Amino acid sequence: MLKIENLLTAYSIPFSRKQRFVQAFTHTSYAFEKNLGLKGHNERLEFLGDAVLELIISKYLYSFTTEITEGEMTRLRAQIVCEQSLVKAAKRLNFGEYLLLGKGEEKTGGRKKPSILADTFEAFVGALYLEIGFDSCYDIVVDILKTEINEAFIKGETDYKTQLQEYVQKNGVNQLQYKVVKETGPDHEKEFTTSVYLDGQIIGSGVGKSKKQAEQSAAQKALEKFIDN
Repeated sequence: MLKIENLLTAYSIPFSRKQRFVQAFTHTSYAFEKNLGLKGHNERLEFLGDAVLELIISKYLYSFTTEITEGEMTRLRAQIVCEQSLVKAAKRLNFGEYLLLGKGEEKTGGRKKPSILADTFEAFVGALYLEIGFDSCYDIVVDILKTEINEAFIKGETDYKTQLQEYVQKNGVNQLQYKVVKETGPDHEKEFTTSVYLDGQIIGSGVGKSKKQAEQSAAQKALEKFIDN
């Protein structure tokens, strides 16, 4: 089993704040076996993290562009914070290996159960919020979920490329061009790097498993630069 210190180090969180994160990865089955009580498991942190996660994604979508309607933001948020997305993110970060489980859950594969992984992700967000504050928590969570955010836009009716096109047209410019600048990997596992140009100047570059994904990623990076500026 991985040590929680590895996770804290990855996000520059002092070890002195370790206990809250240990709680975030403590399942009720373990707490019950060890008689730890309410403060010993992650359900209360999960409750808090669920609300914080919704606020983070809501803020991100609201700040992203003025062209997204309330209905579109609601739909995108639902796709990003659903169990499937949270499980994918939790697996990328090896959350299953940090879990403290009771013997029964351990035997029945609790480390891979989608419901437990999704709940743990929310508890982790709750711990982040309490220990490092909303702004730092926001930055970390958006970075962790950038793949899920990108996928939600790609699947949606309005994607990053459309948003970028609308943005530049709104500002009186409309000459956008996408170019594949690099291809790597074997034919069955290609990875494309694409840059998007505005009036001949690179404004964003992205990587994807297909040309379409790479273009979406490049458009996302360009939009993020416009927002930051």
